[in-house]
Amino acid sequence: MFNDIGPLELVTLVLLAVLVFGPEKLPKMIQDVTRTIRKIREFSDSAKLDIRQELGPEFKDFEFEDLNPKTFIRKQLDNDELGLKEIRNGFDLKKEMAEVTDAVHSRDSDTSSSSSSSASSSSGSSGGTVDMTKRPEPDERPPFDADAT
Repeated sequence: MFNDIGPLELVTLVLLAVLVFGPEKLPKMIQDVTRTIRKIREFSDSAKLDIRQELGPEFKDFEFEDLNPKTFIRKQLDNDELGLKEIRNGFDLKKEMAEVTDAVHSRDSDTSSSSSSSASSSSGSSGGTVDMTKRPEPDERPPFDADAT
């Protein structure tokens, strides 16, 4: 419940409680708060028990935490009936990314060598290919499209 409260924050809360309630009333306030929390827990446990009894024996393994969408999805994905564990274990993202980068780099080197040889053979004729390595000149502005803005 209070997993994210550090020691400094806890000391600050205790000092603030002593200043607000005073050392005389503080033990009584702590008892009242713990009694209230205990009653709330008992009430929620009895409500859960009543709901389970009303649902019947076919919902005996029903957990209220499953109503949380994240928990429900996590539980369904951890279920081994679908065979997702084998798929998840068989997929190596680093290996896949390395293969993709190798393919891209080898394609770039292949196309650059073939485009340089075809550019030298065409010697100025357009030939239907576009040189993607050509950089636009600094003075050259892209065409203005009034419909796009």
